Amino acid sequence: MLADNLRASSLHEAVERTFDGRHPCRLCKALAEGKKSGPKSDFPLQLKKFEFLQAPVRFVFLSPAHFYLLTTADFFVKSVSQTPPTPPPRFIFA
Repeated sequence: MLADNLRASSLHEAVERTFDGRHPCRLCKALAEGKKSGPKSDFPLQLKKFEFLQAPVRFVFLSPAHFYLLTTADFFVKSVSQTPPTPPPRFIFA
């Protein structure tokens, strides 16, 4: 509905016309008809309250089934600790 109103008028007028309630679109009219002719419930809605038992809180740590001690990779430490060659190698740019 807003898109249709925007084709014929400015943004302000289109928004006002779309949401003022005096100019319903086909969908709004169909919904209003459905509300009027819809089936009425003969039974009142009964809400039930859920009741939960108070369970004690237990926090348990479990060990893994398999444990592998991984070695640390020291290649990064070696590369950072070495000083770069002086002067820089030029064979890459040749």
